[in-house]
Amino acid sequence: MGWDEWEQLKGDALARQQSSTHMQLNSIPADPGGNPQGDLRVSQNDLAAVGDAAYELHQAFQHDSDLARMSSIKAGDGLKSEGYEIGSALDHVAEHWVDQVQSLLDATAHISNHLDYTKGAHAGDEAYIAGTLSSIATLDKGFDERKGS
Repeated sequence: MGWDEWEQLKGDALARQQSSTHMQLNSIPADPGGNPQGDLRVSQNDLAAVGDAAYELHQAFQHDSDLARMSSIKAGDGLKSEGYEIGSALDHVAEHWVDQVQSLLDATAHISNHLDYTKGAHAGDEAYIAGTLSSIATLDKGFDERKGS
């Protein structure tokens, strides 16, 4: 897009904005199923399930990846002792495997920890909101009593 074309588009947009008396909102069409809240919902059970799955993946992968690394090292040593050059290559792969495993373990731990934090934060928010609303209800009740209702 050239500079002149950009300036023309900006001018057209400004003219439409100045001559228009209506508002335009960028949004998605309404859900025909009648879901006014949208589709981004999560429950504490959902968060807990994802966090638990991430933790279980972390634990299982930590155990199983170490077995794979140890088996690769043993196989590499055996191949090297028999004079096969591929034994050194297998050792090289096993060394780099450790870095890749640690990256995945860090990611799964981060997911699990973040979801645990989110779960706690939302629980705190819920308690705060419930306390605030109950305070308002108590005030309303007092006003109603004072009015004689």
